[in-house]
Amino acid sequence: MNTLLRRCKYLARRAITLWSDLMCEADGRYLQRRLSRIAGLTIADGVIFKGLPLIEIRKGGQVFIGKGTQINSLNAGYHFNMHSPAKLVADREGATIRIGENTRLHGTCIHAYRSVVIGNHCLIGGNCQILDCSGHELCFDNVENRINTTSDGIPVVVEDCVWMGANCIVLPGVRIGRGSVIAAGSVVTRDIPPMVVAAGNPAKVVQADARIYAASRRLTSSESVNRTELVGGQLV
Repeated sequence: MNTLLRRCKYLARRAITLWSDLMCEADGRYLQRRLSRIAGLTIADGVIFKGLPLIEIRKGGQVFIGKGTQINSLNAGYHFNMHSPAKLVADREGATIRIGENTRLHGTCIHAYRSVVIGNHCLIGGNCQILDCSGHELCFDNVENRINTTSDGIPVVVEDCVWMGANCIVLPGVRIGRGSVIAAGSVVTRDIPPMVVAAGNPAKVVQADARIYAASRRLTSSESVNRTELVGGQLV
């Protein structure tokens, strides 16, 4: 009798799980159809939306989401508490957000005045903020007028295979090198080389693959700015 009862409970749990999976899949297809109507949004095959993200694209802006990428706006099933849905904003004419293939974003805000590129196979933890703009100018010569100013965008690049912990902030002009890890709660104010762990406010390298890190340090600042690479399948 106990064996039969356990078996019935197992089958009931299995049925609930399968039903939930089917509902999520159907909901994902509905969300993709709904979002595909947004002008300037390109969604590749296999993209998964969990919950409805906020996507705003100004006239002439573009948002590209690569194959197999997952954008999560739901707390259910995610190990970290997210404060709000994912948010993608291409905020000016010609602004571009490009997210590579097989990348995961959880409650992430990406706000571009000019360009934000996220590579392939990236893991972006809950509540991360990635911005190529500051919102306002410093305006120290007339601080009373600061509220009336707006900043220019400075492109941000997160290269392939970057893992960003929860609650990180990436500020304008930053480039994070391939394979690097940004510890939870870090504020990234300058470039991070490939294959390192960076942590803190401002984020600094705390652990590195010695050979790759040394090679990256030999680049001059001008070489770093001027080099052309493939990130997320795109020239940046």
